[in-house]
Amino acid sequence: MQIRKRVAAFALAVAIGTPAFAVGPFPGTVIDDFRDPSGLAVIGTRWESFTDRVMGGRSDMSAGIVPNDGRNVLRMSGRVSLENNGGFIQVRLPLAANGSFDAAGYDGIVLEVRAGAGEYFIHLRDDRSRLPWAYYRHPVAAGDEWTIVRLPFAAFESDGMLGSRAPNSRRLRSIAVVATGDNPAALIEVRSIALYRIDS
Repeated sequence: MQIRKRVAAFALAVAIGTPAFAVGPFPGTVIDDFRDPSGLAVIGTRWESFTDRVMGGRSDMSAGIVPNDGRNVLRMSGRVSLENNGGFIQVRLPLAANGSFDAAGYDGIVLEVRAGAGEYFIHLRDDRSRLPWAYYRHPVAAGDEWTIVRLPFAAFESDGMLGSRAPNSRRLRSIAVVATGDNPAALIEVRSIALYRIDS
């Protein structure tokens, strides 16, 4: 089933408890492992997809939860175009049904991911990200083999609207998987996405 595209405001579900897990030596909490093909995440909110067409761009995308090697994955593909000041496709997950999500006990985001050629990012928004173009981003370096990628909160960079500050992990609002640039064959797949911490 395709993830429902965003037309107006997000329709959020009530948040539920999140399971613990470990990636190598790093304990953490799952945000989503895509077990529900409808796009309802483990944390109880729902993935949404949209493109630069919301601001007049010309990019196209397909996004959904699909089976792959016995597991469900989040797959986003499409044509990313710079035409008409565009240049992105995106799937985004609110981290709380209402207000913000406190991730202060964690060091960052960890995901199992693979991707085709092109530019891919994880975007975070916090309570200071009031405008649509105000976010923090970290590049995703992954090839066509499944890779564990750890993205520390401190390494996320703002888009410029938010100054030089890192995201406020105490008041996170959403996380997004984004393809940018000029890419006629964008493709990224995610098996799991979670918060991690490095215990001392």
